[in-house]
Amino acid sequence: MNLLSTINTPADLRALPISQLPLLAQEIREYIIEVVSKNGGHIAPSLGVVDLTLALHYCYNTPDDKIIFDVGHQAYAHKIITGRREAFGTMRTFGGISGFPRTTESPYDPVSVGHASTSISAGLGLAMGRDLLQQRHAVVSVIGDGSLSGGLAFEGLNNLGSLSTNMTVVLNDNEMSISRNVGALSRYLTRLLTDRRFNRIKTDVWELLGHLSNVGKRVRSLVQSVDESLKHFVIPGKLFEDMGLRYFGPVDGHNIPELIEVFKFIRYSATGPNLVHVLTKKGKGYSFAEQNATKYHGIGSFSIETGDSCVSTPSSASYSEIFGKTLTTLGRQQGDIVAITAAMPDGTGLNFFRDEFPKRFFDVGIAESHAVTFAAGLALAGLKPVVAIYSTFLQRAFDQIIHDIALDRLRVVFCIDRAGLVGEDGPTHHGLFDLSYLRVVPNAVIMAPSSGVELRDMIYSAMTYQEGPVFIRYPRGHCEPFTGESAFSLIPLGQGLVLREGDDGVLIAAGEAVAWAQAAAALLAQQKISLTIVDARFVKPLDVPFYAALLARHTHCVTLESNSILGGFGSAICELAVEPSSQKKAKILRLGFPDCFVEQGPAAELKKHLNLDTASIARQIAEFLKRK
Repeated sequence: MNLLSTINTPADLRALPISQLPLLAQEIREYIIEVVSKNGGHIAPSLGVVDLTLALHYCYNTPDDKIIFDVGHQAYAHKIITGRREAFGTMRTFGGISGFPRTTESPYDPVSVGHASTSISAGLGLAMGRDLLQQRHAVVSVIGDGSLSGGLAFEGLNNLGSLSTNMTVVLNDNEMSISRNVGALSRYLTRLLTDRRFNRIKTDVWELLGHLSNVGKRVRSLVQSVDESLKHFVIPGKLFEDMGLRYFGPVDGHNIPELIEVFKFIRYSATGPNLVHVLTKKGKGYSFAEQNATKYHGIGSFSIETGDSCVSTPSSASYSEIFGKTLTTLGRQQGDIVAITAAMPDGTGLNFFRDEFPKRFFDVGIAESHAVTFAAGLALAGLKPVVAIYSTFLQRAFDQIIHDIALDRLRVVFCIDRAGLVGEDGPTHHGLFDLSYLRVVPNAVIMAPSSGVELRDMIYSAMTYQEGPVFIRYPRGHCEPFTGESAFSLIPLGQGLVLREGDDGVLIAAGEAVAWAQAAAALLAQQKISLTIVDARFVKPLDVPFYAALLARHTHCVTLESNSILGGFGSAICELAVEPSSQKKAKILRLGFPDCFVEQGPAAELKKHLNLDTASIARQIAEFLKRK
């Protein structure tokens, strides 16, 4: 890292001759590979934009000029050259720097990101704020072609195209291909479009034709028609031009001099909204990531030499795998089941269903709101839609859940993966709020399995409940091995399950927190404290007679959940307890995640920090039981 060691800020980068930037890019890629091989992370996206990142910081005067990275998982090179080179080794660790841009981490991060499709809207807000405050800095939003499928991105583009503000959108295209001939012609046109002499002549001739007689105006109309026809034929950006953005590209995203030529023209000569179409290759510079960008999009620690994961494969199955295989089994039995995901077929386990029933599987891309309303249409058509989305991303479809699903009691099953802590991806990806925001939805059924077998039975049961949306939330992680084609059991609606009886109090847990409760109860048993343990199974509805009896016969009740304690399962028990019909005599202690955004780090370390490890749970319960 001889050259990289001299780069502490983008100002150091701009002092280099352009000829040295490819060597710097190579050193940055080697450093990214080294760190991610130890800490895990989003290696393929970040390797793909190293050259683009260097070109942007070379041409723009950051941090005065603002560069916003959509999603943020491609911002590793950006972090390294903006004063965080030494801290980069701590990325995604507890107490270290985030794997995503954070405003609290650096002045070079103008927007905190982690979810897709936000960069254009945020950038437009920054640009309009600049204009209103009569400032002069540039604003650039870098968005990937995958994020462009999100509706929010098009809303931002539509608004941007209707305004005259000076802002640039960089479309990082790492999926679409372009033929050699068209690519060469487009690059030629891009050079032409950025040539100052051409632009001055074009403007002068255009204005001259406008001042001439009707003949000049007719020629002007003809030139415009031919110009637009040519762009339709050779430039894949006519859509953006029709939306009001000036289009540049496609540009080779790994040709740094060409990138710098385009960005310098835009920074100092172009006005209004611009879009630069850049072609990159995911995983650039690391053969394993280039060959399998999906696998290396987000990965745990791995061997640099072989590309093999260093994370041991558990003998047990993941909740995602059990979900996918269970739905596939049910799909064989029920031909009206259809499955929907938002760009996560492998992560959610729906790859099993997709491979067996490709015509009944729908990947709608990064478009969670659309996924939910699309499911509503399928349900209205008489099918049984199952929507699989990560907890943190389902937040984006809250209105559609209420308005398009629950209002008309449509039977749609939502399988919510990655509920609870997800570890190193941090606050933008933890699923700590789903119970809170879903509990307020009328007509909803919410379940949380404590095991793989329970998850299977919940999916089966969800298919038999007569109306309204059903939400099943489960964590990232593994449980007991998948049991294959064993018989399903119907779970009575709203009914909890007593796992053991005790005399000193009752501990009611939901989902993965059942295992936490059992571990804490075992520790408390060593202190001669005996607890009744209940697997809630349901968060909504709750079997009122069942819980009323528990609260009536115990003096102390503890609730435990992998959700924010504000509005979660514990709140549901408290609300039930204050009903006029309740005979409650128990004091209630709620344990769950505190009212804050939980940072990144290993789940076990985060739980200990938040007093949710076994010892801390047992200690809090013991102290609570002493209160008379």
